[in-house]
Amino acid sequence: MRDVLLWPEPVEAAGTMGRPQARGRFGEYGGRYAPESLVEACREVDEAFREAWADPGFRGALARLLAVHAGRPTPLTPARRLSEALGVQLYLKREDLTHTGSHKINNVLGQALLATRMGRRRLIAETGAGQHGVATATAAALLGLEATVFMGERDIERQALNVFRMRMLGAEVIPVTTGSRTLKDATSEAMRHWVGATGDSHYCVGSVVGPDPYPWMVREFQRVIGDEARVQCAAELRTGVPDHVVACVGGGSNAAGTFAGFADTPARLVGVEAEGGAGAARGRLGVLHGCRSLFLQDDDGQITQAHSIAAGLDYPGVGPEHAHLRDLGRARYVTVTDDEAVGAAVRLARTEGIVPALESAHALAWVIRATGGGELPAGSTVLMTLSGRGDKDVSTLKELL
Repeated sequence: MRDVLLWPEPVEAAGTMGRPQARGRFGEYGGRYAPESLVEACREVDEAFREAWADPGFRGALARLLAVHAGRPTPLTPARRLSEALGVQLYLKREDLTHTGSHKINNVLGQALLATRMGRRRLIAETGAGQHGVATATAAALLGLEATVFMGERDIERQALNVFRMRMLGAEVIPVTTGSRTLKDATSEAMRHWVGATGDSHYCVGSVVGPDPYPWMVREFQRVIGDEARVQCAAELRTGVPDHVVACVGGGSNAAGTFAGFADTPARLVGVEAEGGAGAARGRLGVLHGCRSLFLQDDDGQITQAHSIAAGLDYPGVGPEHAHLRDLGRARYVTVTDDEAVGAAVRLARTEGIVPALESAHALAWVIRATGGGELPAGSTVLMTLSGRGDKDVSTLKELL
């Protein structure tokens, strides 16, 4: 009975993880809450993306770049020693093995191609952990574009390696010194900058957040994760579909891309947030960065500061489609602590020879906890997206271990 209470039957609603409803809505979430000066820019991005996504030539060009530059498809790796210890069959979707070291490259190559199609010559981006910034700088260098990346001063300090990589690739990295000096404030500054640069610049949003069409456009560019994993699971698993599909969630792009491949299956979808940034688990309805979703707020409705040891999860909200999936009961959102994430990173390193990004370690931490607590029954098959590698977090881990 405990499992039934914890896991309501998945809802396979018509159109789940398809195109958003009118006005860019996912249920009551989403929309285009942009300054008047950006409404036309968002409309142009929307029209250009719809046209490009229906064009076999565009999709073929993106597929080629993903194959020859990003290194897709990424493998599905059985975590054999850890699976034996946990009593489940754990498979890792290895986004850490892409060029630049995370799933971010999937979305950025798509948006960079779209920008060139629109005649834009510069990419604007925000970044927290630095991986989206590195991916943006990489795509810009590849396609002959300029890149300007906004990054919180605090994140610049803890992600020095990625800051160096961005600058080596030719990007301008602008420190953000306001507010919490992390991802939320970097996003705000990037959007402000775009207001005065819409004529020649494309804002390359890094997650499934922001005004329409960004949440579903980014999800579609990340859908390659779930589509590949679906085919790989069909070949690898006796049942063809895993019992559980798990991914970390900040804004939620790697999770959205993974979930999209399994939304129409009986697999139970689990998004794992940082304890200090749990928008889906504990957020309230609000508007931030151009969309209506679930955000951490005080009693006066002001956005409160998030915290996570993983810079990529240090965001006070969640993408609107994740909020909608939560309301539908199609996905469940849980949290883990910093200490649990660090412990999971160490355990994966010492059992499988893989050092994960601290963001990804949150997903693994929940799998470890859930197997010990009975939420994942013995013998369950679990697909977990390993969204990035841990090189960027070595300095943080070195201070703790």
